[in-house]
Amino acid sequence: MTTYLARPISPTVLKELRSADDAGRRTVPVTDQEGGAPLRCCLRRSAPGERIALVSYAPLRRWAAENGVDPGAYDEQGPVFIHAEECGGPDGDALPFTHAHRTLRRYSADGRILGGRLVEPGDFEAGFAEAWAEPGVALVQVRAVEYGCFLYEVRKG
Repeated sequence: MTTYLARPISPTVLKELRSADDAGRRTVPVTDQEGGAPLRCCLRRSAPGERIALVSYAPLRRWAAENGVDPGAYDEQGPVFIHAEECGGPDGDALPFTHAHRTLRRYSADGRILGGRLVEPGDFEAGFAEAWAEPGVALVQVRAVEYGCFLYEVRKG
């Protein structure tokens, strides 16, 4: 069985996002009164009372820049929750947020979308195996079905 690693937003990018987001807006921290926000810095849900921020994030744009490609029309940005201050990152390497339906979105090395697949809880391993078996897949993103929000990137480990 292949292991797939969930990749949170990197500490370097988080530092940038805690100042200004990918839409150029100043980051505004808030105290999360209820908890439950899916945090992309440590890949867990927030606890009541934690300081978090909702920021605009462009995951494919940043990946494309690192890889020297232009994502063209596939460049997008959307809202993600992060801790308002530096955190310890993920606790372990288990895949997070697998309790609900998710979309696995596949991208090529030139930043173009190759397709996607709806996965059900308990079916993530098969979904990743299918995604990585497709020729030309360089990146897989896990996204929420309800709003299409980016949750995390997955790479083979």
